[in-house]
Amino acid sequence: MARVRRDKPERPSLRKRPAVGSEAKSTESPTLFSRRIIDSEPREMNVVRSFADALSAHDPDGSGSSVPGSITQIVIPRPAPGLFAEVASTWDLHPVLVDDLFHANQRAKVERYGDVLFVVLKSAVYIDAKEEVEFNEFHLLMKDDVLVIICQGDRFIDGTPIPADTSGVQEYFTNEKRSWAKDRELLALGPEALMFRLLDTVVDGYFPVLDGLQDDKDGIERQVFSGDTAAAERIYLLSQEVIDVLHNSTHLNRLTQALGNGAAKYAIPDDLRAYLDDVTDHLTRVLAEAGELREALSQILNVNSTLVAQRQNEDMKKISGWAAILFAPTLVGAIYGMNFDDMPELHWAFGYPMALGLMLGLGVVLYVVFRVKKWM
Repeated sequence: MARVRRDKPERPSLRKRPAVGSEAKSTESPTLFSRRIIDSEPREMNVVRSFADALSAHDPDGSGSSVPGSITQIVIPRPAPGLFAEVASTWDLHPVLVDDLFHANQRAKVERYGDVLFVVLKSAVYIDAKEEVEFNEFHLLMKDDVLVIICQGDRFIDGTPIPADTSGVQEYFTNEKRSWAKDRELLALGPEALMFRLLDTVVDGYFPVLDGLQDDKDGIERQVFSGDTAAAERIYLLSQEVIDVLHNSTHLNRLTQALGNGAAKYAIPDDLRAYLDDVTDHLTRVLAEAGELREALSQILNVNSTLVAQRQNEDMKKISGWAAILFAPTLVGAIYGMNFDDMPELHWAFGYPMALGLMLGLGVVLYVVFRVKKWM
């Protein structure tokens, strides 16, 4: 769910960087995961070291023929420039597409280069401990019956971390959430169905994020009315998170619209169009909730500013009241401190007690007046 076009610098987040790593260098041999989905039934996941091995892992006789109705799913768990170059060479990719493969931090988009469909997705994961939203970028390449999933971080489409140890890969991808065992009817519609299923997973992942942001918003409301002066900063930071979610989901919505517009041209089955419409409907809900959350935070910020101004006014009243109370004895002391010869009170035996009493009396009277007016 990248935020801007590739030829325009992306607005950096003030709190974190997206979880991408196309610039990362690795001295380890790249690892790929490959499996074949035959008759809508996902088979065993193979661990290989090259794109050619991933393609041939399901073709032991080397005939190069694919099983009718099958889908080959290849997962590249983290950026590997060498693998990108191999994919580009094997499939003779367009130079612009090759450039996209080597650069992360892109907006969600869909582009077609000949017989290759290129899709950029961005999933969202809410980090409760940090009150942050982490975005993970994925590049999808689809050609014929092969779908390549390139993860720019160490997380899969559903937001869960991919095991670093290859021994846990089989168990990880046979999990019900990642085996798509309940989507046999959908997978029967071809590789496009698998791509739409991944898109649906990404979109559905935004709802827990919005729930987490909503909880943060509720906490901020309580913080604002408790008089916590740190609320303004928290409101601003949370607003940035909501804007990021709104921005990325907007690009996802444009992506689904582009896929829908091309459905007739590329003979997408009606069942698959209906599934895409359902995904688009979910995105509409995400956009609506994110927009409402942003508006609510804006109102909370206005309320917080009003409360801060009120507290400042109350403080100014108290300061002004004490200044007036202190001014009264200061005035009396200043008058009698001039020591004029014709001031009879200076030579009166009760002049000193009278001056002190006057100072105290004026202070008490002013204090009572300010208390009645609720200035103190």
